[in-house]
Amino acid sequence: MPVRIPDNLPAAEILESENIFVMSETRAANQDIRPMRVLILNLMPNKIETETQLLRLLGNTPLQVDVDLLRIHDKASRHTSIDHMNTFYRDFEAVKTRNYDGLIITGAPLGQLDFEDVVYWEHIKEIIDWSQQHVTSVLFLCWAAHAGLFHLYDLHRKLLEKKRSGVFNHSRCNKPHPLLRGFDDEFFAPHSRFAEMDINDIKQHPDLEVLAESKEAGAYIVLSRNNRNLFVMGHPEYQKSTLNDEYLRDIEQGLNPSVPTHYYRDDNPKNDAVAKWHSHGSLLVSNWLNYYVYQLTPYDLSDMSAMTPWETGR
Repeated sequence: MPVRIPDNLPAAEILESENIFVMSETRAANQDIRPMRVLILNLMPNKIETETQLLRLLGNTPLQVDVDLLRIHDKASRHTSIDHMNTFYRDFEAVKTRNYDGLIITGAPLGQLDFEDVVYWEHIKEIIDWSQQHVTSVLFLCWAAHAGLFHLYDLHRKLLEKKRSGVFNHSRCNKPHPLLRGFDDEFFAPHSRFAEMDINDIKQHPDLEVLAESKEAGAYIVLSRNNRNLFVMGHPEYQKSTLNDEYLRDIEQGLNPSVPTHYYRDDNPKNDAVAKWHSHGSLLVSNWLNYYVYQLTPYDLSDMSAMTPWETGR
């Protein structure tokens, strides 16, 4: 089934060229179906690239998904035109009275700042608090995962001496779990961040469960026990070239970055990158959308109290 996106969104042409089923708002309006309504809070600088990455994953599910794009403020973006932002993005004031089946909060290039020093931190907290009453399930990615764990569960991160960038091997938890259906015992996922949450602090928290972790990169998939909040510490949405683009950007900025780990063939940046996480990323988002959004959300979004509790004995 398609992901429904605004008419003329630039990502549509890219996704259609990849044989990913997308549908314009105009066409979808003629279908009698209850689609999933997903809001994306895009905090990344290059909005169009991130839109495309996330829509690629949402479009690879059997559900029809209506997507709204949310911006954190109306200031001009250095990497995205103001016309694009005004045409396709909504302000929080325009959506805060609505309910959504799902919310995705992206990463942000803010890894070396304390949360309280982020200029829009109060706004981030407001949206996270709002989501706990107005959204069936929230997917936090990378920086947003750390921000959510800090705000909702008072867990603190620590800055790393060097940016953790690369593609790392992960192990899933041993017990059966809906989010991990179809997962191999081990799988790869990209990371790109300057900070890390202590996995032992997460495991000791009574309201959280670690579902996948890496010996090199720490906790990766963390789920709240009420199933409302999913924290993914890496970037399953990244395309093959993204880590390379970031590496070259950091070199140009004089940051002396380390070569992304396990990313280039033979760990040599003169060689091609090797993408080995796309299948995992698609499965992760598909499972989230099916088991933690579609299976739990009320048919009538105006009544969030009708959410279906888990009865699987997981």
